[in-house]
Formats: sequence, structure tokens, C-alpha cells
Amino acid sequence: MEDLAVKDIDTISNILPYDYVRDRMIIALDSDNECNVYSPNIVNIKTYQELSRFLNKPFIVNKCSAEDFNEMLTKSFGSKDSSDSLSEELSDDFDLESFAGNIAPTEDLLNGNNDAPIIKLINGIISQAIKQRASDIHFEPYEDQLIIRFRVDGILKEVLSQDSRIASLVIARIKIISRLDISERRLPQDGRVSLSLGDKSVDVRVSTLPSSYGERIVLRLLDKQSAQINIDDLGLPKQILHNYKKSLKSSEGIILFTGPTGSGKTTTLYAGLRDLSDSSQNILTVEDPIEYTLKGIGQTQVNTKTGYTFAKGLRAMLRQDPDVMMVGEIRDIETAQIAIQSSLTGHLVLSTVHTNSAVGAITRLRDMGIESFLLSSSLRSIISQRLVRRLCNSCKEETYASDEAIKLFNLNNESKVFSANGCDECSQSGFQGRIAIAECIQVDQITRDLIHQKASESKIIEHVFKDHPSIDDASRELIIQGITSCEEIMRLNNLKEDASL
Repeated sequence: MEDLAVKDIDTISNILPYDYVRDRMIIALDSDNECNVYSPNIVNIKTYQELSRFLNKPFIVNKCSAEDFNEMLTKSFGSKDSSDSLSEELSDDFDLESFAGNIAPTEDLLNGNNDAPIIKLINGIISQAIKQRASDIHFEPYEDQLIIRFRVDGILKEVLSQDSRIASLVIARIKIISRLDISERRLPQDGRVSLSLGDKSVDVRVSTLPSSYGERIVLRLLDKQSAQINIDDLGLPKQILHNYKKSLKSSEGIILFTGPTGSGKTTTLYAGLRDLSDSSQNILTVEDPIEYTLKGIGQTQVNTKTGYTFAKGLRAMLRQDPDVMMVGEIRDIETAQIAIQSSLTGHLVLSTVHTNSAVGAITRLRDMGIESFLLSSSLRSIISQRLVRRLCNSCKEETYASDEAIKLFNLNNESKVFSANGCDECSQSGFQGRIAIAECIQVDQITRDLIHQKASESKIIEHVFKDHPSIDDASRELIIQGITSCEEIMRLNNLKEDASL
């Protein structure tokens, strides 16, 4: 492009609506007497006539490269909106479904502006998600529909289904708000934005994924209060909390957390870091991504594009005179080796491993290639946890345990349990909120010897849970107390398949 140095311009004032620019691949820059129109394509007669009618002044059509056009597109629309664009507070009686149903895609792309209703729609979706305590919002475009789903208490549920023609408008607006490249639709992107809804501030992680019918977007709503939770308010059983605090007082060694995605590992880990945080210790973390910012703690984020991995982050942190180090996840042998060596040379290391049980973490590290004698010397404790849905107190129903539940949870034949029903209080789900179930291995001398001797999982389990409850024991106790249902524990632990064995 000869007459426009795109790279030297921070913002570009385009005067055409976004959906027209996107569909026609044409952008117009206004000046006093005439307009300069840019496009990587040949402008046909129909488009020329549309521009004449809309601009109502002389204009010159310029050929530009696809790269320059995409850069103009991003600079023109990506800089107009900030996170404050979602700060409009909605009334309590705002009907999201009715409002969404009244948004009709215009046939004439130059006629009117759909920005205002789209912004209000997104505002309403996020506002409703927060009210329903959703952790994620899914925007899923299909051939005829745009499906919007919330993940509440770990379960996805559909909340809206709209005309697929508004999908591109909604997705473009979210990308603009989160400062993503709106011209890039073929590659996944990740972003982050802070939104203000009334007096509530919410951190949102944004992820895009190209699909057959457009980009899918998932918004992860991060509750800042979770990062500020006190270690005593985690809801962990007293014995596990005592073991956790005891391990945190160690000057060296490794504390591991296990459990599936969304099991609350990060919240438990952050609570421990906050408990340790004071001016006498240097605490550093390497995460992927940084979930919450913690005051007084040095946090870095891995970046695979630049080659900054967990292993490189750990090595760099060792040169920063740390007392406590946290690595988001041990995924490979290199990271595991550095974490183990660090824990043996005067550093307390906290990390997570994706396994289904506490003892499974030991096997996982062995499978990675860590020698048993190193594990036995470095491990201090392993906490495995899940988040199980609480039965709604307003509608739960007392019933007799099924034969399957009696067998799985070792109940009496006459045992009474509670089951989910559904009411307005719990949005007909039968559940409200979640509670943690956990198990902890506190590595004593006998456990250390068993690990060193490469004992099997069953032998280690036999010792560590001889006097302490396992996660299965904790689940059974919640069922007996009527806090959760047999079906919920079966769903969480995939037990139905095992019952018939």
C-alpha cells in the first residue's frame, strides 16, 4: 500500500459497520473532501453503488494487500472498545431470553447498527452466568443455531439458542472486548479481560477455537474472591487441613495436589501460598496460565511460543533466591526432575499432577522416570480432592438406597439416603453449590520406606488409609449425612461401570 503506512498508525477511523467490512472485505477512511476505500479484492459494481449511497461523498478505491487489510481491520475495531463496554447494569427483571429473541440480523449490512443490542446481549449473558454461579460460558455456533451454555457446579446446561446469523456479531464483539485479533479466524487465540458489572469486578479468560461453522468461544469466569480464601475456610476435613499446614511449615520437600480439572486444586494451592506469604520469604510461581494475581508473590506465565516452559521457568526461579516455589503442573520428566532436585536442595515446592488419587501421583512420577529413592526423600504430602454437588436443602427427598448403591458404598439394606428433585431455588437441578471431598497422604517413615522399596499402589494404600479416611470414605460419609446423593458420587467417580463387575 503506497499511501497508507498501516504499521505506523495506532488507530484507524473506519466509517463502515463492522459486519459490512467483514463480509465485503472493504474499509473506508474518511477525510475532509473525500474517502479512501481499501480492499484486497476487486470492488464490483454492486458494492460500488452501496458505498456511493452510504458514504454520500466522493471516494477513491485503493488496492491493498490482505495483510494490510487485516491490520487495518484490527486497528479500526480492536481499539474502539474497552472492558468498560460491559459495565451497564441490568435491572433484576431483565429477561435475557426475550431480549435475545428480539435481536434480528439485518439483511442490509449497511442499514443500522447491531452493536448496541449485541453488547447488551453479551452483558446479559455474563450477568446471568454470574448470578447462577457459572464457572464457564460456552458460545457454540452450528449450521442453524448459536448455542450458549453455562457450566454450573461442573455440569453444562443450555441457556440460549439463537439464529446462527448473529454468531459472527457476538463472537466479533467478544474478541474486540478481549483485545484478540478479530481478523484471525483460522487459528485458536487466548485472551484475558477484566469486566465491571455494577459494583462487581470479574476476571474473564477467553479462548477461541475454529470450527466447521465459525469460531467457538469459551469464557472462564474467575472469581477474585477464590484467590483470597483463607486456608481455614477451604472446607477440608480437620485432619487433612492439619497435615497440609504441617507440610507448609517444612523448609524443603514437595507438596502435591491431584484431581481432575475443576476439582479446586488451584484454590487449595493458592490458599497455602497466601498462608505462607510474608516479608520473610521469597515465593515464586510459574503457571499456565496465571489464574489469579497474589499480593507479595512473584508470578510468571509459561509461553510455548517463546519456548518458556515449566522447566525453563523453574530453572530461572532457582537463580532468584527462592524459599518457596510453585509450578502449575508437572507434565514431563524434565519438569519433574527439576522440581524434585529443587525440593532436595532447601526449597519447598508445591505443584499439581493429573491423577485420580493421591497414591496415583506416586505411580505417575515413577512412570515419568523419577527414581523411587528420590521420591521417598522429597515427598512431604499428597492431597487428592474432588468437588461434589450439594443436594438442594429445599427439595431433596429421602428414599431407600438402591441395591447398586448398597453394594458400592457398603450401606445397610435399610439405609435411607437423599436424592435430587428440583425446584425454583436450584433452577430445577436438585443441587446447590459444591463441597470438597479429599484424601491426604502424609509421608511418614513407613510410607517413605514403601516408596523406596517400589511397593505397589495397593500396599501403600493399605498403610496410608489404615487410620485415615480415603476419598471413598469421605464420599460415603456425605451420602449418610444427606449432603449429596449416591447418583452424584457415581457420576463423579464413574462408578456405575464398576458396580456390575
